[in-house]
Amino acid sequence: MPVVWSDRCLLHEPDAEIWIGVRTPATEVPARIAAIRDSLDARVVEAEVHPNEALLQVHDPELPAYLASAWDEWEAAGLPEDPGQNRVVPYVFAHAALGARRAPAAVWARPGHFAYDTMTLVGPGTWEAARAAVDCALTAVDLVLGGEPVAYACTRPPGHHAGRACYGGSCYLNTLPSPPPRSSPGWTAPSPCWTSTRTTATGRRRSSTSGPTCSSARCTSTLAPAGSRTSSASPTRPATARTATCRCHRAQATSLGWRPSPSWPSGRTASPGSSSRSAWTPRPATPESPLEVTAPAFRSAGALLGGLGLPTVVVQEGGYDLERIGPLVREALLGLAEGRAA
Repeated sequence: MPVVWSDRCLLHEPDAEIWIGVRTPATEVPARIAAIRDSLDARVVEAEVHPNEALLQVHDPELPAYLASAWDEWEAAGLPEDPGQNRVVPYVFAHAALGARRAPAAVWARPGHFAYDTMTLVGPGTWEAARAAVDCALTAVDLVLGGEPVAYACTRPPGHHAGRACYGGSCYLNTLPSPPPRSSPGWTAPSPCWTSTRTTATGRRRSSTSGPTCSSARCTSTLAPAGSRTSSASPTRPATARTATCRCHRAQATSLGWRPSPSWPSGRTASPGSSSRSAWTPRPATPESPLEVTAPAFRSAGALLGGLGLPTVVVQEGGYDLERIGPLVREALLGLAEGRAA
């Protein structure tokens, strides 16, 4: 299958995360997708640039406009030198509860109008990389609409936590903003996301995004493990298994013993990846991630999706264990190819 790639995705260097006020090492780093690409033996397709109008299908225009200028404004204000902050990071959150109706004029106050955490920093290459991530995903869609049965977008930064008017959770722009035409019958874009529990130098462990989602015009579901809690940043809420609205999700739910959560709002396209606390985590069980998914299980899950025989776009989202992420993505994609051939 073609692997869509852009060197521009490597330009984003978050440098750090500010976690409960403490500066800790960044985890969403360029080495993630480099490790994946090094593990794959596939045809690489360069991402094509798509118009910015695609972003406006899922984002208010103020968000991409701010992200495009955030670093330049920060640097022009001299903030990397005084007080010495080399990344754009919010310190006050000017939201509606404070009576804010528009973004603050002060450069150092503006980030908190758009960001919802202090973990998602903006640097000199962040906008270019986030924009390239969208181009990778849309190029993969173009390839499948053009006749490829499957295409994989090997991309970062991820986009599943980005909101219509806000960014956070290491995500800046929704990675798959342009839905396929509703005139494309049977279109499904299941997007399994390979994740791992990330451990930082401070010893804290967090599970990151991972559940599969579907961009079928008929489907309004994402999947979450039974008994899990969904993140406040995720537009999902618990539901019963009866809400699985396409055979892609019904098959996954049956295989994995999960229940689906209806997406809210149920727009024309879903952000690739649900924000369940624990899903598809390739580590032994942890307090935050009780699932233990092995490499053969990733391959089986890929085969399950491939066996549906549907045109499929796979978009990389989470995954932070640099030693495991490449081999696990390879297993899942091999399974997807084997499932289609069976």
